[in-house]
Amino acid sequence: MSGHSKWATTKHRKAAVDAKRAVLFSKLSRIITVAAKAGGDPNPENNAALAAAIAKAKSYSLPKDKIETAISKAFGAGADSAAYEEVVYEGYGPVGVALYVEALTDNRNRTAADVRAAFTRAGGNLGATGSVAFQFERKGQIVVDRSGAPDADETMLLVADVGGEDMEAGEDAYVVYTAPAEVMAVKAALEEAGVPVKGAELVMEPVTTTAVTVEDAKRVLRLIDRLEESDDIQTVYHTMELTDEIAEALGA
Repeated sequence: MSGHSKWATTKHRKAAVDAKRAVLFSKLSRIITVAAKAGGDPNPENNAALAAAIAKAKSYSLPKDKIETAISKAFGAGADSAAYEEVVYEGYGPVGVALYVEALTDNRNRTAADVRAAFTRAGGNLGATGSVAFQFERKGQIVVDRSGAPDADETMLLVADVGGEDMEAGEDAYVVYTAPAEVMAVKAALEEAGVPVKGAELVMEPVTTTAVTVEDAKRVLRLIDRLEESDDIQTVYHTMELTDEIAEALGA
């Protein structure tokens, strides 16, 4: 494919977090703990948010015992309890690329200071709530192993039949997009149809993108890497137009 590819962005993001596995496991565990606590039920069959969190964790190979520990932590007491809150930071990085930063923290002041320092060091600006959120929309995202799935046309028809909204074909995967509330139902329907699902999660997709050069992309990604070094930061979304050509240059 040429031009802007959502799969190029997805693949790059996954490769980046896979490279920081120890930090990643800690972040995934937090997501599970918060989802279990917010839903008030340790059973994913009765807690949709927890089911989505577990599906995401499994796609990154979080061990079963760590998943169980994270769920237990949501309902523990004293030293075994966990009190994280969800916080979103919004701002602009180099060359005007909008950044939407999701965090889970037990200390707002610490996290805010870390995020502000990262933006300032990169020459960006941390904005007020709502300053960039309108440039993104929440979507369900399901990644399918292309090698074990039907061809693109047949898979697209199946995706439409089970309630998916869109699909993009990457080199080794199909990326399926759904309404946020439908992601787990579509995932289950695809699996029931024999389609090999690698993972499912909720993401923020840019409504419009910002064209950048390879050098500009490197500057933005350095800021994203700096933000993701913090255990508190869960995910950083951006509006950068990561074309296949830029993705190849970054990979090289």
